[in-house]
Amino acid sequence: MSLVRKRAVGEALMSVMGLGVLIATLAAMDERMREQVMLRVNGDPAAELASAGATVRSLTAVVVEAVRDQSIEHAPLVIFVVIGALLLLFMLRT
Repeated sequence: MSLVRKRAVGEALMSVMGLGVLIATLAAMDERMREQVMLRVNGDPAAELASAGATVRSLTAVVVEAVRDQSIEHAPLVIFVVIGALLLLFMLRT
């Protein structure tokens, strides 16, 4: 495997892990998010695959609502995370 490919795989893995940490943190802080995550983890895989679109929309709505509620309570931390995410995006572009 070339060095460029290894680096790209490593960066993609770090991005996925960052998203996982974000979802885990939100689930730990918000009951609605925890409930939705548990529904997705404990659900029937065949049924979940059949309704993937509705699941993604539902989960996205819950994430947005939980982020909005938590951002109101923790505004300075949210500003820090947003700036950090923007810096990460700029770093990944170069």
